[in-house]
Amino acid sequence: MAPSNGRLSTKDRKVILDAISLGMDIVCGLHEFLSEDLEITSAAALQRVSIRDIRKPKPTNEMRLFDGTVANVKAIRIAVLGTDCAIGKRTTATLLAKALNAQGIKTILIGTGQTGLMQGARYGIAMDALPPQFCCGELEGAIISASNNEQPDVILIEGQGALSHPAFCTSAFILRGSQPHAVILQHAPKRIFRCDFPQMPMPDLSAEISLIEAFSSAKVIGLTINHEEMTDFEIDKTIAAYSFNFSLPVSDALSRSQEQLAELVLASYPELRSLAPTIQ
Repeated sequence: MAPSNGRLSTKDRKVILDAISLGMDIVCGLHEFLSEDLEITSAAALQRVSIRDIRKPKPTNEMRLFDGTVANVKAIRIAVLGTDCAIGKRTTATLLAKALNAQGIKTILIGTGQTGLMQGARYGIAMDALPPQFCCGELEGAIISASNNEQPDVILIEGQGALSHPAFCTSAFILRGSQPHAVILQHAPKRIFRCDFPQMPMPDLSAEISLIEAFSSAKVIGLTINHEEMTDFEIDKTIAAYSFNFSLPVSDALSRSQEQLAELVLASYPELRSLAPTIQ
C-alpha cells in the first residue's frame, strides 16, 4: 500500500489493522514507517505477521558514497527518463527489459522507487527516502552489485520524476549516480499540464532532451510515448513525426511490438545484435 501523499490516514490504518487480523503480511511503500508504529507492530506480533517498510533506509553509517567505480561496469547503462512524473517510465523500462531478454540480450532493471521494488526489482533503492549525500553512491552500489552478480549485457535504470520538474531531484541523482551511456525519454503528447500540478505546463520535448544532454554526457537515443487520450491513428502519426523531427527511433511500449521497443536500444548499439541471432 502506498497512498499518493505518502502519509498514513485513519482509513489506511484501519485497513492495515484489518489485514493484519486476517493474518496478512504487510508491505508498505510509505515515508511513514509501519515498523515503528506501536499499535501496528503490536497487532502484527500478536498475529505473527511481518511488516516490511520499502522506503526505510539502512543506517547512514552503512550507506555508500559515490566513488566513480560505476565506470568499470562493462554493461551498457541506459536510463529511462521522462518529461513528467507518473508518465510510464517504470512500465516502459520493465517492458524494454523483457523485450531485450526475450532476444537473448541479458538485461537487468535497477529499481529507483518503492513501486518498482515492490513489483520485484532484484536490485535498486528507493531514492527519495535517502539523504541526498548518499543517493548517487547507493545507486552506483546497486548497479555494481547487479553487474557483479548477473554479468548483464545491458543495465536499465528506472527514472523518477523529470529532470526539468522542480518538485523532484531524483532524475539528477539518477544521471549522476548511474553515469548512463544513453537515455530513453518518455513523453505524453496529449498531456498539457504536469501531473498533480495543474498550473505547470508540460515541457517541450526538445527542451527536455537539450536539458538532459547538457546536464550529463549521455545522449537521448530513443523516445517512447505514453498514449493517454490518443487514438491508434494519433499514435502512428506521432511516432512518425517524432522520428522525423528528432532523427531518433520512437515507440510505444504498450501498443507497439516488443521488437520495435528493443530497436530503440539496438539502433544505437548494433553490437548487441550478435547476442540476438533471431534478429541478425
